[in-house]
Amino acid sequence: MTALPEITRQHLARTRDFYEEAPTTPKWGGLFYRRQLAHYYNLLIPPEASVLEIGCGSGELLARLRARHKVGVDLSPRQLAAARARVPGAEFHEQSGEALALDGRFDCIIISDTLNFAADVQRLFEQLHRVAHPGTRLFLNFHNSLWRPILTLATWLGLKDRQMQNSWLAASDVRNLLQLGGWTTITQEGRLLLPVDLFGLEALANRWLSPLLQWFCLTVFLSARPLRPASARPPTVSVIIPARNEAGNIAAAVARTPDMGGGTELIFVEGHSRDDTWEQIQRVQRENPGRAIKIMQQTGKGKGDAVRMGFAAASGDILMILDADLTMPPEDLPKFYEVLARGRGEFANGVRLVYPMDDKAMQFLNLCANKAFGLIFSWLLGQPVKDTLCGTKVLRRAHYERIAANRAYFGDFDPFGDFDLLFGAAKLNLQIVDVPIRYKERTYGETNIQRWKHGWLLLRMVLFAARKLKFV
Repeated sequence: MTALPEITRQHLARTRDFYEEAPTTPKWGGLFYRRQLAHYYNLLIPPEASVLEIGCGSGELLARLRARHKVGVDLSPRQLAAARARVPGAEFHEQSGEALALDGRFDCIIISDTLNFAADVQRLFEQLHRVAHPGTRLFLNFHNSLWRPILTLATWLGLKDRQMQNSWLAASDVRNLLQLGGWTTITQEGRLLLPVDLFGLEALANRWLSPLLQWFCLTVFLSARPLRPASARPPTVSVIIPARNEAGNIAAAVARTPDMGGGTELIFVEGHSRDDTWEQIQRVQRENPGRAIKIMQQTGKGKGDAVRMGFAAASGDILMILDADLTMPPEDLPKFYEVLARGRGEFANGVRLVYPMDDKAMQFLNLCANKAFGLIFSWLLGQPVKDTLCGTKVLRRAHYERIAANRAYFGDFDPFGDFDLLFGAAKLNLQIVDVPIRYKERTYGETNIQRWKHGWLLLRMVLFAARKLKFV
């Protein structure tokens, strides 16, 4: 490890001296604030995860986390002694994030309200790679600069513990430093409008108003992941094709879907068709012995059920959904493959609203609704998602298995399958990447989408997701 520059060592020594004299228990307002932080972190961090907190202080936050394995590092022996007494089942080490020297890798790394006190934030982010694996999530929270006058006044009045001089980094500064340190930002949101217990008003402000007034919240939360290199071994691919009344598109789906990566299998799931879709699926399987094709008939109802059935039978490293109407050209699937194989994202979402589309590909009211839902879901998920209703969604099988294992959080609510995956990806803090495609007019059959019935169902799902992801 490169030796720390003298200016960095001096800053760390001043920080250590300051916290050696600081209290090990926060004031009354600070206790409520720590409880609220722990509430949000417990929504982000799975209970089975291993967690490292940089700048853990006296362990107030770690004590409230439900993680399986907890480790904290801090500069101050006095604060660490209090942390060991407060969280006896955790590990604590006296060191700085800029000179991190730990064994092992962690599922989640937390830097809570200490980033502004770091001697060298870029170096800190670089050092975190020593204890991170490709799926590690880095969670940060720091104060919104708009609150600086209020926090200064609270300190003068003795309502808040005195702090040493700090940087007051803006969110844009932090995102830039993450990029320089080899991390890519996934989500950013504001939390906590009222950081003190005030006769129940804090619940109204923090649960119901803060998601709508994020620019004014006290605390900024960021999540990030390591910039991931391209896969050493080309991953294999499973393309799931739900098909209902699509007899005229089956042969073209096989002919036009390219081989990708280390091998591509096609999985047709036929769903109670009124035409001869199932016969056509059987025929193309017989006539294409050189391609890996699995076929099955759906036992349940709805596209979502068909997608889950296909995913359960898939053997590929990367799972893709291709609608059998072929309005999303199968020739574009390699674009989605490259996003995941090269580490550019973790969930590739098709977008029909960037390039011009065929005149009859989408009716005007449907276009307006798609744009509106894109804006709403971008707010809900905390990531830009321009088109939620494009049928093509692509993710790694390992991530899908985690989504399926945590499905109880949302329940079985989605007949389409798109939102089950999007909400699950957001809950796991997967990085969602939009992939523009050229949307084509259907050449066979009729759409299975019912505009008004399904539109009302989508509005209900928006309210459901808001309750589970934002108003918590």
